[in-house]
Amino acid sequence: MGEFKTALRRAWYRFSRNAGSVVGLAIVGVIVLAALFAPLITPFPGHAGGALDILNANHPPDGRNLLGTDLVGRDLFTRIIYGYRLSLFMAVVVLALTVPVGVAVGLAAGYAGGMTEAVLMRITDVFLAVPPLVLAMAIMGLLPPSLIYGMMAVSLMWWPWYARLAFSIARSLRQEGYVTAAEVIGASTWHVLLREILPNAMPSILTKMTLDVGFVILIASSLSFLGLGVQPPTPDLGSMVAEGAGYLPDLWWLAVCPGVAILLVILGTNLLGDGIRDLLEAER
Repeated sequence: MGEFKTALRRAWYRFSRNAGSVVGLAIVGVIVLAALFAPLITPFPGHAGGALDILNANHPPDGRNLLGTDLVGRDLFTRIIYGYRLSLFMAVVVLALTVPVGVAVGLAAGYAGGMTEAVLMRITDVFLAVPPLVLAMAIMGLLPPSLIYGMMAVSLMWWPWYARLAFSIARSLRQEGYVTAAEVIGASTWHVLLREILPNAMPSILTKMTLDVGFVILIASSLSFLGLGVQPPTPDLGSMVAEGAGYLPDLWWLAVCPGVAILLVILGTNLLGDGIRDLLEAER
């Protein structure tokens, strides 16, 4: 236990030397906690749904409504916090689906080489050849707009990036001495991939996962902005920006506040990802 605490203190010291990383951790931590405890910290939890309060519609930010109210009187701060909850849930699900698939494809192609590499990487290249947002829009254009279909569309376009990352790492490591030694003593392919190559690939994979949280939220918000994602009255940051954009500059808070919310989560995850990358590289 003492060694673990010492290692933890050393890791925190290295992480905290980068002020931006600490800021990113603080931003992400506040957003995650706010999303988890949204019913407790939001002033009007009922406004996360289809509630109407026409008498308070279009009020600018004030003491009662910190970020103002929308076109039907719902508290914008409440809806943004619940929008964070939905966005983080989508990011976690998308990464949980895409990372195992992409890493498995990349490791298999990078270690096996030959025909396996050619087939798997050409399939990956086909997906990478299409811009991610365009591919997601094409998929969502064929399906009814919903949270489930949105997660499916983003997942289908996200796994190739992990496949390409894992492939490049596996191909660079397959000639390393410890991999060759494991093969000489008769280790199975699964053992080499999971015990020798994958642990050395995890720092890069974890860093990319942290950075991708913000980008998944951005893509999901873009789909909602275009009307292809989560549908009202469910609070979604992208659809709130789209709704408010038509009322600029008079009702500026309708678009600016959700837009800043998206900016904050992207900024926080990028700063945090940079800190995690520096920490893991220092531990090598």
